[in-house]
Amino acid sequence: MTVTAYRTPLSDLESPATTRLLSERTLSSSAAVTLDGQVRQIPGLELFRRSSSLVANPSSQGVSLRGLGSTSASRTLVTEDDVPLANPVGGWIQWEEQPELSIGSIELVRGGASDLYGSSAIGGVINVIPMRPTQDQVEVLSSYGGEGTYDSSLMAEAKRGPWGVLMAGGLLGTDGFIQEAPSQRGPVDVASNVHAQNALLLAEHERGGLRLFMRASGFNEERHNGTPYQWNATRDVRYATGADWRAGSGGLVGARIYGSSERYRQTFSSIVNTPNAATPGCAFRCGETPTKFSYDPDNELGGAVHLNQPVGAGLVLVGGAEAHDVRFWDREQSYGAKAALTNLRDHQRDSAAYVEAMWVRGGWTVAASGRMDWFQNYDGFQWAWNGTAYVASATQPSQRDERIFDPRLGISRKIAAHWSLNASGFRAFRAPTPSELYRSTQVGNKLTNPNGNLLSERATGWETGVATEWTWGSVRTSYFLTEVNRPIVAVTVNPTSSPILLVRENLGQIESKGLAVDFELKPLSWANVDGGYQYAHATVSRGSQDLNNWIPEVARNMATLNLRAYKAAIGTLSLQSRLSGRQYDDDANAFLLHGYFKLDAFASHQLGKRVELFAAGENLLDRQIEVSKTPTTTLATPRTARVGFTVRIGGGK
Repeated sequence: MTVTAYRTPLSDLESPATTRLLSERTLSSSAAVTLDGQVRQIPGLELFRRSSSLVANPSSQGVSLRGLGSTSASRTLVTEDDVPLANPVGGWIQWEEQPELSIGSIELVRGGASDLYGSSAIGGVINVIPMRPTQDQVEVLSSYGGEGTYDSSLMAEAKRGPWGVLMAGGLLGTDGFIQEAPSQRGPVDVASNVHAQNALLLAEHERGGLRLFMRASGFNEERHNGTPYQWNATRDVRYATGADWRAGSGGLVGARIYGSSERYRQTFSSIVNTPNAATPGCAFRCGETPTKFSYDPDNELGGAVHLNQPVGAGLVLVGGAEAHDVRFWDREQSYGAKAALTNLRDHQRDSAAYVEAMWVRGGWTVAASGRMDWFQNYDGFQWAWNGTAYVASATQPSQRDERIFDPRLGISRKIAAHWSLNASGFRAFRAPTPSELYRSTQVGNKLTNPNGNLLSERATGWETGVATEWTWGSVRTSYFLTEVNRPIVAVTVNPTSSPILLVRENLGQIESKGLAVDFELKPLSWANVDGGYQYAHATVSRGSQDLNNWIPEVARNMATLNLRAYKAAIGTLSLQSRLSGRQYDDDANAFLLHGYFKLDAFASHQLGKRVELFAAGENLLDRQIEVSKTPTTTLATPRTARVGFTVRIGGGK
């Protein structure tokens, strides 16, 4: 049963939407050390770029589903217990933020879901379902491996009557590697890496049908992004409190209040790609010049109320209201011939209400829903330093007020006991982030300037498919089409400059259409096989520039195949494979990234009831996977291996 798609439990054959569930066992038996690597087991899911979050700049960690691509901002919404996890400034996901042992499972919904979830849910929703305290137990996990990669996590939980407490924390990082292709490296290139720490505290009280909870978490990381000067650091504190009440009639009421306070710092530089007299004998990437330092604090506050009420036989009504408020500051010091000191503030707010009616009867499931969002960008102001004092800048942040309605209609028809037909249509949107509006970013030798006049993206889409479910497993196929009007993209304006100059624009329209197949099979009592395939014809379908070009960072063909086998006397063996076709790294389709095949493996063995030993290997065939061309080529993680152990004390295990 999945809940995320329609905020009420539905089986695969009843749901008009395409859903996937990654269980705790599936996540823990993955070779990947980070959450983004684990969710890539799902076909068609990719980050903005192919690299692991262990070595990727945060601005390349947006999520792409249904072939829609992303920029630094994600076109897929990521939540935890109804609380959004995207960075409030840039829209990217901080994949090391959640303590590893605190994650229970993950639900994924493909296709537009702004009717219930609002901004960013154009490609779908990824919902992280956290662990809850159920017993007295302590669990410790630790591993170490290639590239100096380490992962240590601790979780302690206690249950006393209606009271429960869960504490978790971890250390995660790597010494990393040089991402530049060997033939293009120079003296300026150093290892990209990350060192992160996270912690979480959850307290809850549950009696009868009422659950009250409070949760607080902290996250800190520091990254080096491939040169001596390029680095960034994040410090983030989140909090949430709320209640869930299940009435005797089957109704459910949920309320959430949440917030965060983040401090983000980043440096930028330009790289000398020509011979440099200061470095005799150097022919490539000979030097580095600092260009900018930015400091971006922000405060986030939000609240939500959700109601789910059965009415008679087979009818469920769902409704809710949300408000999300972000206050953002950008303080930048630029260097060089155009040295400047600027200070900017901005305020964004999204208020919304939604309703849904779901009718289930005689093999039919019909769900109709709609949501009204009121998005505001206001109270912006920019100062510039004139040498003695801050003065009002000649250009000021634009003010905007958008009212957006997003409906969705889904129909599923169950045929006999094992088959169903389904179809759905939707509208969805994504509001521009403060980073897209006001911050310039640079990756390699590509400089992307902001655009303070950006409007929200608007998407219209539909899909239809067939699903079947048997004792040996399930298969689901879907044909999908999504059109995004005025998409926010990075358009190349000067391909010959150094750095290459891009600017964010509302392009005319992008379109992604194709076929998706998902399967989860159990051919033997001790073996599971899952995976799928996605074909996405994703192009610029309307606009004055890049017409008919491929959407950047989207491969037309993607497939995954995962095998998991378990026998008590031997242990667990898991193989994960991923195939991706070629794609382009830029809107002009000038920089081709070749396709790749990646094979990972995980094996574990239980020693008694409390101790488990494991080993994992990634990219076992040591393929050179191209990540980006900026314009020099960077590569993904080479073959690595790690070993570790898990110890559980107390509990029922």
